[in-house]
Amino acid sequence: MTAETTKSRKFALTTPLYYVNGVPHIGSAYTTIIADVIGRYKRLIGENVLFITGTDEHGQKIQRTAEEKGLLPQDHCDQIVGSFQQLWQKLDIQYDRFSRTTAVRHQAIVKEFFGRVWDNGDIYLAQQQGWYCVQCEEFKEKRELLENGCCPLHPNKLAEWRDEENYFFKLSKYQTQLEALYESNPQFIEPVSRRNEILNFVNQGLQDFSISRVNLEWGFPIPNDPNHTIYVWFDALLGYVTALLEPEEEPTLDNALSKWWPINLHLIGKDILRFHAIYWPAMLMSANLPLPGQIFGHGFLTKDGQKMGKSLGNTLDPFELVDKYGADAVRYYFLKEIECGKDGDFNETRFVNILNADLANDLGNLLNRTLGMTQKYCQGSLPGITATELPQEHPLKTIGLSLGEKVIQAYETLKFNEGCEEILTLIQAGNKFIDEQAPWRLFKEGKQAEVEKILYGVLESVRLAAYLLAPIIPNLSSKIYQQLGFSVDFNESDRLNEVIPFAHHSQWGKLAVNQGLAKPQPIFAKLDPPSEDNP
Repeated sequence: MTAETTKSRKFALTTPLYYVNGVPHIGSAYTTIIADVIGRYKRLIGENVLFITGTDEHGQKIQRTAEEKGLLPQDHCDQIVGSFQQLWQKLDIQYDRFSRTTAVRHQAIVKEFFGRVWDNGDIYLAQQQGWYCVQCEEFKEKRELLENGCCPLHPNKLAEWRDEENYFFKLSKYQTQLEALYESNPQFIEPVSRRNEILNFVNQGLQDFSISRVNLEWGFPIPNDPNHTIYVWFDALLGYVTALLEPEEEPTLDNALSKWWPINLHLIGKDILRFHAIYWPAMLMSANLPLPGQIFGHGFLTKDGQKMGKSLGNTLDPFELVDKYGADAVRYYFLKEIECGKDGDFNETRFVNILNADLANDLGNLLNRTLGMTQKYCQGSLPGITATELPQEHPLKTIGLSLGEKVIQAYETLKFNEGCEEILTLIQAGNKFIDEQAPWRLFKEGKQAEVEKILYGVLESVRLAAYLLAPIIPNLSSKIYQQLGFSVDFNESDRLNEVIPFAHHSQWGKLAVNQGLAKPQPIFAKLDPPSEDNP
């Protein structure tokens, strides 16, 4: 892969627009970390990236939450939005646009889109009767509720009976087109388990869904009937489109869609899969707009094998986690230990053990000891040899030559855990190699050339590993690269492909001859095991 092949390529991706009924939780952080790693990888290979995140701020749940706090809805939203932006900063999330559905420009986009769907004859007024979960902002069938009348996702919140006029979107009209989409483009919904969920749901027959609510002030009014407020999902999904506008552009659909549409990837949690994989493409079909490239639904997180919840008292505060362990540690654990697309678990003891083993011992200690020996045996400069001088059967070279392509494949298919394992294979081989070769003994025997080849091979392994891990642990990778004599910061991602081109640095054997090396400094301090009173 060369800069020429990626320079003109664009890649737009989104997280969900997070609902602001409360401060961000670990699930929101998990989604956003994944999206950030994808965005950083795409920038690293030289693509032009637009990374969108943001907040969904309308609906009855927001209105009620604000009333309970004695706040105006907008003031409540502003407070919660600030907490999202603060957490993203702590986690080193490099988003390009933060979309808020309360933005004035967003209302113009929603109004114009509604008009297109209306003109296409896909919106009508009808009576809606049923049980409504305010927390989900969704009508539920009786069979979907628990015996106590609560929604399974919110077992402490009774569903409310509603009998009211709503405007409906003709989802049923798009049954055949959606089935054809899923058939012709199997990658539209990933992973396969999520795709199968959607196919099973659609095969039961699609029902039209309501897109308005009455007696609700907090939201945009239906353009031709101000007694109705646009339903949160019809409004929120369009926040992805509004985010595409340049800051000073007039808010029209044509302007919003002119450069970055269609979105390449919508990354979401599996709980909102139906809205993104069924409702959203049908709405776009109705408005005669191109569809996004892919919907990827990742799994849920548990803690110590249990579902997290306030009622269980086992929530995981992402702010506390980052403050205690640092952004790179949190990012690494959730990307390496959880297969993206499947459910995953957080256990603090395992978290600490993994980080100590992988980052402190295997990676950090290998760099530290090898740089120390280079200072001692080679006067602090890289040995004056090149990778071509190492034989093809060299154990680190053998792994390193094919590592770049394997990790590229892992990033491209969102199999981050596999990519991390491949990189760790090289690092662990480096530790084994230096122990077996014992350059300290060879130095005493006066075998300087052999010592230099050993140290070069190990340092090059660490460099390659740091480069390929940079989207996941940018701060640690920067420390490694700087100690290896490079003036580079992986958080300055817009220029990285110019400064350290991917086509060059993702391949084995690129450390320069006689490059000056920095004095070794620990890159990751070993973590203390969690105390018994805070397991």
